[in-house]
Amino acid sequence: MTDAALPAAAPVHGARPTRVRHVVLWLTVLAYMITYMDRVVISTTAPLIQKEFGFSVITMGWIFSVFQIGYALFQIPGGWLGDRIGPRRALTGVVVWWSAFTALTTGAWSAGSMMACRFLFGCGEAGAFPNATRSLSRWMLPSERGFAQGITHAGARLGGALTPVLVVWLMIHLGWRGPFLIFAMLGLIWAAFWFYYYRDNPRDHAGTNEAERTMIAEALGAQATSGARMPVPWRQLLANPQLWLISAMYFCYAYSINIFLTWFPKYLNEVRSFDIVQMGFFASLPLMAGVVGDVAGGWISDRLIEHTGRVTLARRAVAVAGFTLAAFAIPVAVWSASPLASVGWFALAVFGLELTVGISWALTLDVGGIFAGSVSAVMNTFGNIGGALAAVITGYILKWSGWDAAMYVLAILSALAGLMYLRINASKLLYTPSEA
Repeated sequence: MTDAALPAAAPVHGARPTRVRHVVLWLTVLAYMITYMDRVVISTTAPLIQKEFGFSVITMGWIFSVFQIGYALFQIPGGWLGDRIGPRRALTGVVVWWSAFTALTTGAWSAGSMMACRFLFGCGEAGAFPNATRSLSRWMLPSERGFAQGITHAGARLGGALTPVLVVWLMIHLGWRGPFLIFAMLGLIWAAFWFYYYRDNPRDHAGTNEAERTMIAEALGAQATSGARMPVPWRQLLANPQLWLISAMYFCYAYSINIFLTWFPKYLNEVRSFDIVQMGFFASLPLMAGVVGDVAGGWISDRLIEHTGRVTLARRAVAVAGFTLAAFAIPVAVWSASPLASVGWFALAVFGLELTVGISWALTLDVGGIFAGSVSAVMNTFGNIGGALAAVITGYILKWSGWDAAMYVLAILSALAGLMYLRINASKLLYTPSEA
C-alpha cells in the first residue's frame, strides 16, 4: 500500500488563522495531567490510609488493583461513548464522574467501600484518553497530531512525577483526605471550563475565524468536520487486521514501560545495590528521559510530514527507530558493570520507548478518523492488559530465571513492536467512510 501525500491547507484570502485548536490542545494536556495526579495521590497517601484503617499490604494491593480492573474494562465503552455523543459531553461527564469518586474516597469506612470507590474511579478514568484523543480528531491538523499526542502524554508523565511532592506537602497541612478533595475540585473546575469552551465541530466555535475553520476542513476532509453523529462501524473495524496489529504493538509497548513504572526501583536496589534514597532518584531518571521522548517523537514525526507529506513514513520512521533503540539499549544496560552506566542505558531505552507513544496515539487519529475514540480504546485496552500482565509475569520470571531474563523480555518485545510497525499503514482508514 502506498503512502498517500497529505493535502496542504491554504489560508483564506491571506488571513492569519486563529489558534483555537492550540487552546484545545493545552486543555487536553491539562486533562492528562489531572488523570495521573488523581491516580498517583493514593499511592502517596497509602501509608496514612493503612495506619488509620489497619489495612494489610495485601488489602492495599487489592485497593490499588481494582482501579486497573475498572480502567481496563471500560476502555472500549468509554471510547464508544465519545464517538456516540461527542467528546464535549463525554469528556465532561467522565471527568465529573471520576472527580466525584476521588472525593468520595475520603468517605470510605472500610476496605470494601474504598475498593468500590477506586473501581468506579477507574471506570470513569477509562474514558479519559480515548475521548481526549477523540476531542483532537476534528481539531488538530495531520501535521500537528504527533506533537499533540506527544505533549499530552508528556503532561501525563510529568503530572505523575510531580504529584508525590505536592501530596506530601498537602498531607502535612490537611491530612490524607485533603489532597483527594483538592484534586477532585480541580477536576470539576476543568470539566466546567471544558464544557464552556470546547466544541465538537470547529465551525461551531465562536473563537475560530474562517481561515482556521477552512484550514482544518481542507486538511481533515468534509466528513471529519461535519459534526454528524454516526454509529460506530464495529464489525468493519474489528475485521480489519490493522487494528489488531496496532493493538499487539501497543501491548508490547505497555508491557515494557510498565516495568519501569513498577519493578525498576526494586531492580536498582537488588541488582545495582542502590540504597533507598539513591533508588528513588535514579529510578526517576529514565522516566524524565521518557518525558523528553514523548515530546521529541511527536515533533519529529510532524516535521517529517511537513517535509514529505507522507504520514505512514513519518509515523513508521520514528516509531521503528524508538523501538529499535530500546531493543538495543536494554541488553547493554543489563551487561553494564557500572551501576551509573546501566541507569544511563535504561534511560536511553525509556527515551526510545516514549518516542513511540505519541506516534501510536496519533496513529489512532490517522486510521480512526471520526471513530478515533473507539479505535484508541481498543488499542489502550490491549495496552492495559499488557501493563497488568507485566507485573504478574515478571514476578514469575524473577522466581524462575532472575532479573536478566526479565529485562531481556523487554528487549524482545521492543524488537517485535518495531517489526509490527513496519506493516502498519497510517495513511489508510480502518473503515470505508461511505459504509460507516
